[in-house]
Amino acid sequence: MYLYEKAAKDKSRSNLAVIRAGEYEGFFEKIKQPEWKPDFGPAVFNEKSGATVIGVRDFLVAYNANLNTKSVRRANSVAFDVREQGRVKTEDGTPSGKPVLGLNGEPVRIPGILKHVKAIGWFVKEYGIAQVSMNLTNIEETPLHVAFDACVQAAAERGLRVTGSEIVGMVPKKSLIDAGRYFLRKQRCSEGASEEELMDIAIRSMGLGELKPFDPIEKVIELKIQSTESKKSLVKMNMREFCNETLSDSPAPGGGSVAALMGALGASLGGMVANLSAGKRGWDDKLEYFSDWAVKAQQLKDELLSLVDEDTAAFNKVMDSFALPKASAEEKTARSAAIEAATKYAAEVPLKVMETASKSYALLAEMAEKGNPASISDVGVGALATRACIEGAALNVRINLAQLKDEKVKSDLLDKMGKIFLNSSDQFLSIFKIVLDKLNKA
Repeated sequence: MYLYEKAAKDKSRSNLAVIRAGEYEGFFEKIKQPEWKPDFGPAVFNEKSGATVIGVRDFLVAYNANLNTKSVRRANSVAFDVREQGRVKTEDGTPSGKPVLGLNGEPVRIPGILKHVKAIGWFVKEYGIAQVSMNLTNIEETPLHVAFDACVQAAAERGLRVTGSEIVGMVPKKSLIDAGRYFLRKQRCSEGASEEELMDIAIRSMGLGELKPFDPIEKVIELKIQSTESKKSLVKMNMREFCNETLSDSPAPGGGSVAALMGALGASLGGMVANLSAGKRGWDDKLEYFSDWAVKAQQLKDELLSLVDEDTAAFNKVMDSFALPKASAEEKTARSAAIEAATKYAAEVPLKVMETASKSYALLAEMAEKGNPASISDVGVGALATRACIEGAALNVRINLAQLKDEKVKSDLLDKMGKIFLNSSDQFLSIFKIVLDKLNKA
């Protein structure tokens, strides 16, 4: 048994291809060499079971670029241009020429454009096209969009065109989010778009749906996991459904979830002003500045939306703990402990809402000072929503702390809540003064 990639004890064995070198037949002798002593098990190659390799590695993306050719040879040329291993250097520079040998007697290689990429060209009978088939083994250093653009560049230099691409299997959401931002950046547009929009831009820009429909729910890992979860999500309701659910005789969603939603709306308005400012005619030199703020607004909005559901979940935990049995002394003790823990969590969630929403003030202050003046009233509404969120969440911290028995925990949480509350009031007044001054001058 051999360990490879991040699990490798011997770093010279990190690459699986190095372990496999010599193939099955050659391993009977290879395993006898001291440097090839297995990590586990005897140094004898079993002709029936072979060897086992176990590795830990970062997520690998199997990714294919579609070409407007059926030629495997031409697809291979593009693959050799982009893959890390590149191609063998020849004396006359042609693929069939005599290899140039290095001092160690091995062929000298001309490295390709991309690090951490394995690639080969092949013909796909099902689609009637040739592809560059790639394994991206480090998507942090060589992301999806970088591999796509490298193939576009290499293909164009050979008179070919990349018509689209496909992901084999699944992909982390971050790969598509990063790609969406990259293509917006190339378009000189603000990157402060929602995750859904960023993924859509990535899918369209790289032609991921050319060969078959690309369904993010089926292809993106996080979305696939979410689709299998049965729990009811408030943020997936439309506005009328959310209001109806709030208005019903059920105690949840209540003020805590509504406060978090107001915070999300406050951040969204700040982000809207940032996006409008980024796209304002004549403000091209300010694009990156406003785009960065719009990205931060999207992050705050998403965090606060997640807290809409988390607050209701926290309330439900309290209700569940009160419903625990209390017939025996042991049950009463367990029930009391569960109630205390659930109540503490129910106080911590709105405190987290306060902490997160308070970060929107920096965004709103910048937009009030430097944003598109035509949107100054939107900044004001955003500030009001943020203040309402923080003060509303504070009420929910208080009502839960009243039920806590641990005085030290209660004191610490009250102290944190008080500081955020007072700071919120100061920041709100500062921003709102700017808003009113600008409105009065309009």
